[in-house]
Amino acid sequence: IAILFGVILFAVAIKAAIAIWPAYWDDKLIDKQIQDLLKESPENVTPSKFNTQMEQRFTMNGIRDLHFKDIAQVTYKNDLIVIKKYEIRKPFIMNISLVMNFEKTFDQKTAKQAE
Repeated sequence: IAILFGVILFAVAIKAAIAIWPAYWDDKLIDKQIQDLLKESPENVTPSKFNTQMEQRFTMNGIRDLHFKDIAQVTYKNDLIVIKKYEIRKPFIMNISLVMNFEKTFDQKTAKQAE
């Protein structure tokens, strides 16, 4: 019985890892793209131009489940500020879902200093 219980526990852990890994990988990629675009953009880039360029980067990198305008808010107040906040729900077992929240704030001055 102990071996069977161990196998079931291992299978559940593998299923959870398979369910959450793509979301965390995409979030890591999104963070990198935001940082890179903040570094490359001129100081006076408009929020709408930044949104358009991020959508293009999402398409190039194969992020098709998310749209930048839905997950982030871009504002300009003496500096370009990007506030990324979204949630992903993945079905797990029967009516149980895994919920992952992603939040991070970026600003252009900090991104350019990190170069």
